[in-house]
Amino acid sequence: MAGTRLALSGRVLSRDCRPIAGARLDFWQADASGTYDNAGYRLRGNQTTGSDGRFALVTVVPGEYPGRTEHIHVKVQHAGTGTLTTQLYFPGVSKNQQDSIFDARLLLKIEPSESGLAATYDFVLDA
Repeated sequence: MAGTRLALSGRVLSRDCRPIAGARLDFWQADASGTYDNAGYRLRGNQTTGSDGRFALVTVVPGEYPGRTEHIHVKVQHAGTGTLTTQLYFPGVSKNQQDSIFDARLLLKIEPSESGLAATYDFVLDA
């Protein structure tokens, strides 16, 4: 797939920093040109955290969707906590401040890697 390779990883934690095993994460995003696949499942998927609360996936950096800055949608669910629906954003993108729902607390931590970019984000649930 065209675009900059992005390895995204992180943890799902409780408010007291305990790893949450079995949390379900659902990811979806636009491709590098800002287009969503509304007919299939390209750039959509889900996974469950391991006993250490960790998740990891490989994707591409999404392009700007008309009227929005670059972002990745995420739903995080775990028994008894409800569903957290949010978006992750990319630092240094000029359109961040123009996006009406941008939240700087949702910025990914990004570093260059040998094959593209490596990003991290930890989710905290009321568990």
